[in-house]
Amino acid sequence: MTARVLVVDDILANVRLLEAKLTAEYFEVITAMNGLDALEAVARNKPDLILLEVMMPGIDGIEVCKRIKSNPATQHIPVVMVTALDQPEDRVRGLNAGADDFLTKPVNDISLFCRIKSLVRLKMLTDELRIRAETGDNIHSMLRNEVLATAEQGRILLVDTRETSVERIKSALSGHHIVTSVDDPNLAIETAATASVPFELIVISLEQVKFDGLRLCSQLRSLEATRQTPILILVEPDDQTRLLRALDMGVNDYLLRPVDRQELLARVNTQIKRWRYTEQLRSSVKASIELAVTDSLTGLYNRRYLETHLTSLIEHFINRGKSLAVLAVDVDFFKPINDTYGHDAGDKVLQELAVRIRENTRTIDLCCRTGGEEFVLVLPSTNMAAAHVIAERLRKSIASKLFTVGQTPAIPVTVSIGVAALNNVEDTLDKLLKRADSALYAAKREGRNRVVQAAA
Repeated sequence: MTARVLVVDDILANVRLLEAKLTAEYFEVITAMNGLDALEAVARNKPDLILLEVMMPGIDGIEVCKRIKSNPATQHIPVVMVTALDQPEDRVRGLNAGADDFLTKPVNDISLFCRIKSLVRLKMLTDELRIRAETGDNIHSMLRNEVLATAEQGRILLVDTRETSVERIKSALSGHHIVTSVDDPNLAIETAATASVPFELIVISLEQVKFDGLRLCSQLRSLEATRQTPILILVEPDDQTRLLRALDMGVNDYLLRPVDRQELLARVNTQIKRWRYTEQLRSSVKASIELAVTDSLTGLYNRRYLETHLTSLIEHFINRGKSLAVLAVDVDFFKPINDTYGHDAGDKVLQELAVRIRENTRTIDLCCRTGGEEFVLVLPSTNMAAAHVIAERLRKSIASKLFTVGQTPAIPVTVSIGVAALNNVEDTLDKLLKRADSALYAAKREGRNRVVQAAA
């Protein structure tokens, strides 16, 4: 793994030492000797990670970190404070400023590279989600909202067998977060994986008598339901071997015992904020995908999705000798509905029509609005006779009950439906849809409000 790392320190010897270590591991290194130069380097080079000295003349590392984290364009870049200060209150100041982690001088090489690789992996994931989620000004608008987000009332799962430790942690987080504690690894996995509202952080003490805390971390990382959930471990200061193994397997953060209450709260807040930010990006990506394949008015799939997936469906069913049918549905006299009652009423008719389509089809059926008042329904494992029955049931459901559209009087609505089914191994998407359309036009010619089967 490689990345672009910005090293910021006002002492040249420190800069050169870190630069040499990182370059030897094939990282691309950028350097800055003061706070202003650091901010310019961040804006110009967009590094993947920043190693930032706390104590600098002029603008110190705390202020530089605050400015980076308050800027929507740079707030997602991980910042690791590098300092000779080792008091908990110093770390809390940095964490409250937005720092992602701390390294204390003299910097241990193994800790340095474990933290860099862990944070760079997270940065790469975040970058991918940001690119997919939004582009241009939209993402900056979204990120501006994120800066104002808080970590209050986070949902935390605590795994610890020592009652006194559990009580101290709960006391430190009380009033800020909701903590659920368990003392059994199997129960921890079940609780985390099946929670109706996902946990936003899992805190695990590695000092367990009954089970291996590292194995629990590994199991949580292997489960789909908990793979992305942040994990913070509590570890003894002399247990460097297990700490490094935990970081290598993807644990997000750690606290050395004895646990400082303020630092615990600051690190918990950092992890929950980051989790919420990443989850919002994931939700945005999911929403973007849904918008690309669904009709915004009715919530049904759109023509693009139909054309993309129906071809593969046809090939799948032909190759396996299975049946597949298509219904072409069109609202009768839809233009007079718009002209008489208004376009808002027409939109509500289409929305209600989508509801009735869903009520009369199966979950495996593909229901699409292809444009205007036109719909296509794809019925897997359905022959012509069964498709005709489904179409007739849908037609009756629509015609038998008036459409209520707000203040407008209830509107009578009917549909015409054309039915077509796969004929042979040489059938194609175009042929199938053309036969369904031809049957639909026949239904229109024969008086509307009826179902017509396509000729074989």
